[in-house]
Amino acid sequence: MSRLFPRTALWSRRLRAALAVLATAVAMCGVALAATSTPSSAAACNGYVGLTFDDGPTGSTSALLNVLRTNGVRATMFNVGQNVQNNRSAAQAQVAAGMWVANHSWNHAHMTSMSQAQMQSDLSQTSSAIQSATGSRPVLFRPPYGETNSTLQSVASSLGMRQVIWDVDSQDWNGASVSQIVANASRLQAGQVILMHDGIQNTRDAIPQIMANLTSRNLCPGMISPSTGRAVAPDGTTPPPTTTPPPGGGTCTATATTPNVWGDRYNTSVTVSGASTWTVVVAITSPQRVTTIWNGTATWDSSGTVMTMRSNGSGNTFGFTTMTNGNSSARPQIRSCTSG
Repeated sequence: MSRLFPRTALWSRRLRAALAVLATAVAMCGVALAATSTPSSAAACNGYVGLTFDDGPTGSTSALLNVLRTNGVRATMFNVGQNVQNNRSAAQAQVAAGMWVANHSWNHAHMTSMSQAQMQSDLSQTSSAIQSATGSRPVLFRPPYGETNSTLQSVASSLGMRQVIWDVDSQDWNGASVSQIVANASRLQAGQVILMHDGIQNTRDAIPQIMANLTSRNLCPGMISPSTGRAVAPDGTTPPPTTTPPPGGGTCTATATTPNVWGDRYNTSVTVSGASTWTVVVAITSPQRVTTIWNGTATWDSSGTVMTMRSNGSGNTFGFTTMTNGNSSARPQIRSCTSG
C-alpha cells in the first residue's frame, strides 16, 4: 500500500486537474454561447426621437429614473422651478442619470396671461433654481399646457432658451392606459418629440414597450437640439437623411433644411439628388399648415398634412413656408423620394 498510495494520489491529483480544466472549458463555452445568443443592445440608429417628461421632479422621480436607466433611455426632463427648489436632490439625480434638464416655468401657470415682466421673472427664477441645483442653466423651455405667444417665445429666447412643444401627446395626463400610451408613442418619427409626465405609473410601465417599438424601427432616444428644437443624437449631431421610396419608381434622395425661422412661420428648402424629375412626399405636423410653395407642384391628402411635391422644370430644389400655428418646434419630415 505504501508504494501504491503515491501513484494513486498522483492519479487523483491529475484527475482533479483534468476535471477542473474541463469545467473551465465548459464554463467558457457557456459564456460564449450566452454572448452569442444575446441580442446586441446597440441597435443601429437611423434617427432619433425626444422622450420628454414634464412636471418633475416628483416623489416618483427616482422610480422613473430607474426605469429609464434599465431600458437605456436618456430623456429630457422639463422641470417646474418650485419643485426643483423643494427637491434639489431629485434634480441632481436626473443629471447624474444622464438626463437633460429643462425649464417648465416656476409653478405651471397659464403664462400667456402674464405681462412680459412677469414672464421674464418666472422663467429667470426657474432657470436659476435649476442652475443652483444641477450646475447647468437650461437651454430649452416648454410652456405649461403648450400655451404660448410671440411675447413668451421672445422672453425665452432672451434668456438663452429655445421653446419646445411636442409632436406626439402620450395622453398620460388624461388617464391613458399603458397600451394607449404605447400606441401613441408608436407614431413617433425621426426628429419628433413626445410629451409624457413624471409621477405617472402607467407611463413608467409603458417605457419598456415604447423602447421595444423604437428599436424595431431603428429609432433611438436622443437629445433635443437647442438650435432646431428637433431630436438629434445625444452628442448633438443629426443623422444623415434617409428616404424610403415607394415601389414603382427609381430612388433619389431628398434633403430638407430650414434656412429661415420666424416667430410664427419658417421656410423649408428641399434639395433632390439622384434624379432630374422626381416626386417627394413630405409630412407636416398638425396644426402647422403650409401657405406658400415654390419650384414644384403640390397636392395634399385629405388630412392636409401630407404633401406630394412633383418637379415642374424649375430645378432640383423646392421650398415652402409653414405657419407654426402655436407649434413652433415641429419640422416637416421627408417620407419618400421617387425618380421619374
